[in-house]
Amino acid sequence: MHVERTFTVARPIEEVFAYLGDFTHTEEWDPGTVSTTRTGGDGGLGTTYANTSEFMGRRVELTYETITYERPTRVQFRGRNTSATATDSLGFSPAPGGSGTSIHYRADFDFGLLGNLVVPLVIRRKLDKVADETIEQMRRALA
Repeated sequence: MHVERTFTVARPIEEVFAYLGDFTHTEEWDPGTVSTTRTGGDGGLGTTYANTSEFMGRRVELTYETITYERPTRVQFRGRNTSATATDSLGFSPAPGGSGTSIHYRADFDFGLLGNLVVPLVIRRKLDKVADETIEQMRRALA
């Protein structure tokens, strides 16, 4: 299951990558994040983070790792715990006319075989709403 959105911000691509490529900033742009702390690495490929998020009234702990770091065009973070894997992918390109940066955001969720059958039926609408809220918070954070 996944959600994805594409939008434009009026900031240079390098600034956008520097900000969103540092997963500790999720506290500012992800409405579900309670806290994110870097636990290892230098901020690039292989960097790890401890993340606490809240979704539908439930707190979830995930260990994230930067699995793609291609400055300034692409970054991916994969979070895992015993019941789920979440992968956040962010792609960046110059906006048409040089008016900022186009951002493609995609979040993929894997809840295991049984969970992948049941969970989408329960949370699809809520997940779409959170994706829209996430984009709005990203826009505000990058304004």
